Amino acid sequence: MLIQLNPTGVLDLLSQLEVDLLEQSSASERYRLFRNCALAVLNVGSHTDESSDIYDKYQDFDIRLVSRERGIKIELINAPDTAFVDGEIITGIHEHIFSVIRDILFICQKYEKDLKEQKAITHMVFDMLRNADALKVNSEPSMVVCWGGHSISEVEYKYTKQVGYELGLRGLNICTGCGPGAMKGPMKGATIGHAKQRIKNNRYLGLTEPSIIAAEPPNPIVNELVILPDIEKRLEAFIRTAHAIIIFPGGAGTAEEFLYLLGILLHPENDKQCLPVILTGPKQSEAYFKELCHFIEMTLGVEALSKFEVIIDNPQLVAQKLKSTMANVRDYRKSQGDAYYFNWTLKIENDFQQPFIPSHEQMANLDLHLEQPKQLLAANLRRAFSGIVAGNVKEEGVKAIKQHGPYILSGEPSLMKAMDKLLQAYVDEGRMKLPGSKYVPCYTIKA
Repeated sequence: MLIQLNPTGVLDLLSQLEVDLLEQSSASERYRLFRNCALAVLNVGSHTDESSDIYDKYQDFDIRLVSRERGIKIELINAPDTAFVDGEIITGIHEHIFSVIRDILFICQKYEKDLKEQKAITHMVFDMLRNADALKVNSEPSMVVCWGGHSISEVEYKYTKQVGYELGLRGLNICTGCGPGAMKGPMKGATIGHAKQRIKNNRYLGLTEPSIIAAEPPNPIVNELVILPDIEKRLEAFIRTAHAIIIFPGGAGTAEEFLYLLGILLHPENDKQCLPVILTGPKQSEAYFKELCHFIEMTLGVEALSKFEVIIDNPQLVAQKLKSTMANVRDYRKSQGDAYYFNWTLKIENDFQQPFIPSHEQMANLDLHLEQPKQLLAANLRRAFSGIVAGNVKEEGVKAIKQHGPYILSGEPSLMKAMDKLLQAYVDEGRMKLPGSKYVPCYTIKA
């Protein structure tokens, strides 16, 4: 089956030079990445976190760019039937397909060389968000970033929806990693809250990356999709666009995000930053947060605990607090001469920006000892959890584990014991893989 699609968004209007560049990109080594991301978008709603399942099932899928004098079209060959209704592609999926072209082919080719300088990396993140029209200039602070696991219990999922509903009633917008679970729940709840308040310009911003998009395809509610090149730039996009952050229960990926955030907030230059952070979940998740807070206190110290608040089983209070802090965020940004839509003044050190490739050697060489600056320890812990995420669900990481066995993590005995306890809790609670999948750890902890 062959389907042709007209462009949407920024690709509506292209010069002939831009069309030529797109054609060159689609014929280059980047094509496989482009094809896989497009296939992931077409598989919205799939219930698997094994990217290979999708790639194996649709081996005959292909996507091509067709050049025209006034722009481009794309051709989809043997695309998944679930992306269509009565032979017509679903509008949201249509838009997301062109988001893939925009970010993978059109923008990333501008940054082929390795980026080393902090300013250059931040500019790339800004450039991609701006090109996606994700930075709303004349708008008040309202973007709440929600982090949490793709594999959560039904009780936890309903709680994320209730929090989203309360946020939506108060006119707040949602940004998540765009996948299922705690990434979908807040958006789904907010749609009802927005509808009740007759809010028309509602935003459901999804930020993802090529290496995880197949394992966590964009959920159907995302109406703005941006695909950053790697996890580090994705995380920077989250916190520079955020006016507040909520962390729901999750697994290794949520711990990675939380450690990244704390490592940045602990930097002395960020001491006065106004970025509210709330950890929240239902009563059944209280033990989860106690375990996580204990790990943070043991590794990053009491100061790290002051950077966030924990609220258990009270969606309304979460939304009320965040709504009331939006004025503080606005006043702080105004006092610093900073933009409401992108937090330029936030200090992010190079350790949090440079891509970490979780090879077995890199994972084994991580400095996991307590006697180092807290910010550096947070960066190294973030890398450790990032590697575990890769070994769990990312295509290259899963392949590496199958070929070479589990990653070996070693370091200071007390730290490794605490990490092992935290990770084992995630395993026991089914937070590492979707229900129905037997989890075999991709790591081994050694003191």
